[in-house]
Amino acid sequence: MSIGQQLAFLLILGLPIASIAWTVTHEEVFREPREYCADRSKNCEKLLQRKFFYLFTCEYCFSHYVTILFLIITRFKLLFEDWRGYLISGFALVWVANIYMNIYARVRLEIKKDRVEIAVQEQSIAERAEAVKQP
Repeated sequence: MSIGQQLAFLLILGLPIASIAWTVTHEEVFREPREYCADRSKNCEKLLQRKFFYLFTCEYCFSHYVTILFLIITRFKLLFEDWRGYLISGFALVWVANIYMNIYARVRLEIKKDRVEIAVQEQSIAERAEAVKQP
């Protein structure tokens, strides 16, 4: 593959990695398992058990494991055709996926902020309308 194709694959493969890592560690659909893992990560007696359960609550940690899965499935290598290509692509994919997750988190925060501002404005308008109706 040319370097341009490798970069395109890097940017494209980062998207599903980010999506999976974010969904498992933040979205409502996995809330119960995540809460269980969060509890176990704090209350297990053994260090390895705590660390194992913690990886399901941290998008950065979990993205490493999702990346490994994607490297096994796609056999994507960056810059080199041997094991070094897997190593470089692994860390590059984690980095790209985490950039995508940070962008998504900022966009979500902006959307939430806008919704709160709209709700405040609507409440203010409703209160003014109510005050005008009352003599």
